[in-house]
Amino acid sequence: MTAPKKKAQMSVYLDAEVMKTLSAYAARREQSMSLIAEAAIASFLSPDADERREAAIAKRLDQIDRRIARLERDMGISVETLALFVRFWLTTSPPLPEPAAKAARAQAGARYDNFVAALGRRLSQGPKLRQEIPEDIQESEPT
Repeated sequence: MTAPKKKAQMSVYLDAEVMKTLSAYAARREQSMSLIAEAAIASFLSPDADERREAAIAKRLDQIDRRIARLERDMGISVETLALFVRFWLTTSPPLPEPAAKAARAQAGARYDNFVAALGRRLSQGPKLRQEIPEDIQESEPT
C-alpha cells in the first residue's frame, strides 16, 4: 500500500472579517477551516469555474429577459386596452343635457365604487385579460 500524500503547509494572512466568516462557516459545517479554505482555493483555481459561473449568469440573464418581455407584453396590453376603452367611450357617449348631467354626477361615486368592486373580483378570480390573449399575436396595422 502507498502512504497517503502529505499536504503542504502554507501560511495565509486573512482580514479579520474574512477570518471571522471562515470560522463561523467551518463551525456551522463542522469541518476544519483548513479543509474549507482548501476547497475554496481549489474551486477558485479550477479551469472550469469561470465557465460554470458564466453559464449560471447567462441562465439568470435569460430568466430576467423572459420576465421583462412578459412585463413589456402585459404593459402593452394594459395601455392598449385603456386607450381602446377611452376611444370607444368618447365616441359613443354623447354629452348629457344639464339636468341629466347633474344626476349623472350624483351617481358617479356609486358607479365608481361598483367599478372598483368589479375590478377587484376580476383580479382575484381571473382569468386575467393577459391570459386570454395568445402569446404569439402577429403585429398588424392599427385600426
